[in-house]
Amino acid sequence: MTETAKTARPDAGQEPEHVVRAREVLAKLRGDIDNLDAILVYTLAQRFKATQAVGRLKAEHDLPPADPDREARQVARLRQLSNDSGLDPEFAEAFLAFIIQEVIRHHEKLQS
Repeated sequence: MTETAKTARPDAGQEPEHVVRAREVLAKLRGDIDNLDAILVYTLAQRFKATQAVGRLKAEHDLPPADPDREARQVARLRQLSNDSGLDPEFAEAFLAFIIQEVIRHHEKLQS
């Protein structure tokens, strides 16, 4: 089945050619987004595997679950990466804050 056939609606024969082309581009863009979402999920899974190892190490050696100095360095680093890449630094910082909160929660659970 061609991309046009997959993206066209049953009444597509009545649609102007520019709409048909737009639907084809839309389908490709959505495919790209789907691939990027998969990359994000697998990347987050790898990150949490690493932070779980950190949490176990901290628990074994009675280290605190949070490291505010490291977190501050990471926020600054992420803001710089965001600026360099054209991503909204406020969004990136909020996203990192959510991840850090989740990591600390896991570390606290490991220490219990």
